[in-house]
Amino acid sequence: MCRVRATAGTLAQWFTTSPALGRAPASEACRAGAAVADNGCLVCCLRTICVPPMNHSVPDIGLCLGSPRFQDAALQSLSAQQGAAAAWRQALAADPLKALPAVAGDFAVGLRDGRGRTVLAVDRFAMQSLCYRVVGGELRYAERADALADGDTPVDPQAIFDYLYFHVIPSPRTIFRGIHRLPPGHVAVFEAGRLDVRPYWVPQFTEPARADYDSLRASFLQLLQDSVAHQLDGTKAACFLSGGTDSSTVAGMIGRVRGEAADCYSIGFEAEGYDEMAFARIAAKRFGCRHHEYYVTPEDLVQGIPQVARHFDQPFGNSSVLPAYFCAKVAREDGVTRLLAGDGGDELFGGNSRYAKQRVFSWYDGVPGVLRNGLLEPVLGLPGADKIALLRKGNSYVEQARVPMPDRLQMYNLLRRLGHENIFAADFLARVDTEAPLAQQRGVWAEAGTDKLVNRMLAYDWRYTLAEADLPKVRGSTALAGVSVGYPMLDQALLDFSLGLPVAYKLKGLKLRWFFKEALRGFLPDEIIHKKKQGFGLPFGVWATRHAGLRALAADSLHSLSARGIIQPVFIRQLIDELLPAHPGYYGEMVWILMMLEQWLQQHVPGFSMDSAA
Repeated sequence: MCRVRATAGTLAQWFTTSPALGRAPASEACRAGAAVADNGCLVCCLRTICVPPMNHSVPDIGLCLGSPRFQDAALQSLSAQQGAAAAWRQALAADPLKALPAVAGDFAVGLRDGRGRTVLAVDRFAMQSLCYRVVGGELRYAERADALADGDTPVDPQAIFDYLYFHVIPSPRTIFRGIHRLPPGHVAVFEAGRLDVRPYWVPQFTEPARADYDSLRASFLQLLQDSVAHQLDGTKAACFLSGGTDSSTVAGMIGRVRGEAADCYSIGFEAEGYDEMAFARIAAKRFGCRHHEYYVTPEDLVQGIPQVARHFDQPFGNSSVLPAYFCAKVAREDGVTRLLAGDGGDELFGGNSRYAKQRVFSWYDGVPGVLRNGLLEPVLGLPGADKIALLRKGNSYVEQARVPMPDRLQMYNLLRRLGHENIFAADFLARVDTEAPLAQQRGVWAEAGTDKLVNRMLAYDWRYTLAEADLPKVRGSTALAGVSVGYPMLDQALLDFSLGLPVAYKLKGLKLRWFFKEALRGFLPDEIIHKKKQGFGLPFGVWATRHAGLRALAADSLHSLSARGIIQPVFIRQLIDELLPAHPGYYGEMVWILMMLEQWLQQHVPGFSMDSAA
């Protein structure tokens, strides 16, 4: 049996600093994790603390994270005076499904109420994390999945497949079998030994009959300013600055709110096609920011990769986590304790290039069936058509357009392109469902309340791009650096604004985030409004072919992984020796996610192999 290494630093810290194992410190301790059993025991993370059986008439907060904002004035006043825990006790006393939609902000809460019922909930984007498991009729919960695992908790092979498919492990699954992560906008209720998990919020879009641009612009600019104000905590005002529209907007709005320029932190790379520092400098100059620059090196990656893998509670393959970490690290060394991030603007206001691309594919649905079936497809399918550039492009278009959404989004998934049978060991493939990720995506795709393609793509990205990938990246990287983070673009008021914004204002023809850019024209520099989206992309593949230390770390990691019975050794050798050198930008991504999987396993479950996963 493989053993799980205990890495919950918050737990160790509490046990060494708490004056007693009493009821009051237990509530504070359970920022790391807690559990409630039928006998009244409070379980914190990796060990059980037996508290005298509680009177069910007295609610108890086991976990309270984030900064919830209660729409009810009395509850918000209670939160301000006595803390969020007091407001949560009152808010969740009746029906959580009715109470939670009236709570904004970022939060994760675990509460045993006066009826002996335990309620768990996270915010709409899972900006805070909450994991849980049920063992022997007992509900245990914690911020981290690894805080709930013990030496007998097996690694889930399906989670490994999901990780390699998504590059993250989407909720509700975690890397550990039987341990789950509460999905965004969900609530779990544990009562009488039964657990019920369901959404308390599903995106509902409205398309206004008419829209007045001037009034919408005025409202939007005020909401942006208010959202930044909500996220500032009185300490040194600072933010990430990539040079994109979102981070530049946040930087400028900090100046408006504070009346003084922000400290802005940017990452650069000495690699052609990856460095955006020039745009960050334009934004910093425009808003008079105190601009701090750091250029990440291959040596930084060699040092940082094991640290990041050790910090995360499960494998995490978003490569921009390393630049985000070094950016936050520089800020922390500069005395910053909180950073604002621009995440969410693209997803709320239509800024990702795939929105325009999928609109182009959707036009094919409007072609009459007689023309499609009687002319276009037969001509494109003629022998030799693939040798004519125009027909080849036309055939590729039709091939993709005929695939329904969201399946079409995965046509170029690395696993699909390379072939499962060419990558995975046969025994591993026999123990996983290769269709499970797509089945989950179809379910999420169908949930949103809208009949518009663009809005459905936005809601889909709120789950998979934000809640499952980008926000855990920022949350994890800043936590590792010792900095807290706020997301102004995900403010509830801006979310509500997006839900009611006309589709044509998000994607006007093929113009991405049209309204957002027009509303900020004159505030943002023109160079930034017209630039292409890039972000903190990492030139890992290029560096891995040129830097000996990074190449060795990657190769050693992949060869070690090949001994675990997940990936075919022959594929590992082909990837390292042939594919990566030939196309480093493309195959570097595959090397990265495999390397980060092995690094995580080495740090957390070093003895794992498919032989031990029975």
